[in-house]
Amino acid sequence: MTNEITSDLYLGNKETQVKQTGNSSLGKDDFLKLLIAQLQNQDPMNPMEDKDFIAQMAQFSFLEQMTNMSTSLNTFLTQSQASPILKGSELIGKTAAWVDEQGNKKQGVISTASVKNNEISFRINDENHTVLSLNDILEVSS
Repeated sequence: MTNEITSDLYLGNKETQVKQTGNSSLGKDDFLKLLIAQLQNQDPMNPMEDKDFIAQMAQFSFLEQMTNMSTSLNTFLTQSQASPILKGSELIGKTAAWVDEQGNKKQGVISTASVKNNEISFRINDENHTVLSLNDILEVSS
């Protein structure tokens, strides 16, 4: 019986296993579990000082507020990026430049923005009430 040495046996080809030890971030539930465990296991003859307890509760409150703020900010960013009318409304009142069918460069103030079939269009405050798409606008100035 002969044994063959194949490339699978080379040390360089050996697959390395990545060890994982759970979640890498601590949340407010983990913080509360630690605080409760600390309170349950403290020395009754030498309990935690009240200023230490207040400091830990302040840290917990800060952590909770930061988590809530992060969630609110992510929700706001998601909604503002998803809504084309919010993007278009930023241009109302600004001067847009475009090229008409004859090749003349024109300018006008954007009066309204509307969304139809997920496409945004702008109405210019001129005598023709020109309607432009976002691709028609060359530049915008205030």
